[in-house]
Amino acid sequence: MNYCTVTILSKATPKLIFTRSRSFITGFLICSLLCFFSVSLTAQRAPSSEQLMSSKDIGDIFNQLFHKKPDTTTETTASNRSISALPSLGYNPSYGFVFGGKASIIKQYGDASNTDLSAAGLEAFYATKGITSVQARHSIFTEGNKWILQGNWQLSKFVIDDYGIGTGKRNPFTNHDSSYQLKFSFLRLTEIVYRRIGKYLFAGGGISFDMRSKIEDERFDSIGTSPHERYSVRNGFNPRKYFSNGLIIAIQYNHREHPLRSYGGAYVDISFRYNPTWLASSKKSEQFIYDLRKYFSLSKKNPEHVLALWHTASYKLGGSVPYLEMPATAYDTYGRSGRAYTMGRFKGPSYAYFEAEWRFPILRNKFISGVVFANTQTASDDLKTKVYEYWEPAAGAGLRVLFNKKSRSTICIDYAQGKYHSGGLFFFALNEVF
Repeated sequence: MNYCTVTILSKATPKLIFTRSRSFITGFLICSLLCFFSVSLTAQRAPSSEQLMSSKDIGDIFNQLFHKKPDTTTETTASNRSISALPSLGYNPSYGFVFGGKASIIKQYGDASNTDLSAAGLEAFYATKGITSVQARHSIFTEGNKWILQGNWQLSKFVIDDYGIGTGKRNPFTNHDSSYQLKFSFLRLTEIVYRRIGKYLFAGGGISFDMRSKIEDERFDSIGTSPHERYSVRNGFNPRKYFSNGLIIAIQYNHREHPLRSYGGAYVDISFRYNPTWLASSKKSEQFIYDLRKYFSLSKKNPEHVLALWHTASYKLGGSVPYLEMPATAYDTYGRSGRAYTMGRFKGPSYAYFEAEWRFPILRNKFISGVVFANTQTASDDLKTKVYEYWEPAAGAGLRVLFNKKSRSTICIDYAQGKYHSGGLFFFALNEVF
């Protein structure tokens, strides 16, 4: 119980609600002020002709190496649509070696002066840890930003290393030797529709179906007990399958300069999610969720010098959330939070994450750039540990290769170091983390 809403937590006293709420409410208000404290920016737009001429992407380098003339027949439509496709041949600590493909699409459905760029992505891969996944995501702005359509559709077969609930030394499964595998099938269908109610402000609602089935618990099968089994039984869930299907009410402030690699602006998404049993949820629950992002360009001459800040959190207001549905490391939309740790490393009914990243060009032609980042996360459990009680930090650095200069799409290679021997991990991906 971590949110100050007396109408939902009817049995809690006002003093108790205030005591458990003030820490995260203070952090939320500070981050909200940071996000809104920014100079006015123009609408999201494609790079100018001057910027494109001074930048070199993989296509330009290829043309130079093989003395091939660039194709200029589509220059007239370059600002309207840009497509980037990339094979997924790499390594991710959560998945093992990954084989597959990714595609990223940028398109403008209205005039650039009043319509933000729309972005969509499609990814399919197989990983050596036994993971297969197909995922499609989109954020579409109609003409004049009248409507936003945001969706996240996913069908996966997952294998994750599980370390129990919460953060801090009280968690007995923090060391790698104590982890165990959970295997499960996962279906997610999320769609939210926003209506513009202000220049950069939107309000809307939607629905999300999150279904996990065929859950195999390695630790329970071997010794007859596990954190997953104990939590599920304690909270009334079937340990082999459970659903969390919810209705969402949301407010969004979107003032980013670009959807994939922003040089300025802010993004705020605040939502309330209600998971009722009449929508086939295994147990009823209520959650308060927000995502705050702020971008500061540090140079007028080279706007690629950027300080980027990210804070996202999910707080359980009431009811019970299934074990694998609890917010966790790398459970964000693109699975990129918590670099240095594997997916699901830290989780809890309430969870908060903070990250800061400095982005800077290395080569004058912008083909190679770099990042330095630090992050920390905290989670509660369903017994004694509270969110913000213990922290799990990490830090690292990375390189960016400009894949498509028209869409600012980049190939990302990151190295991160964390606690509990979670160091020396490399992460490969398409586009910035946030």
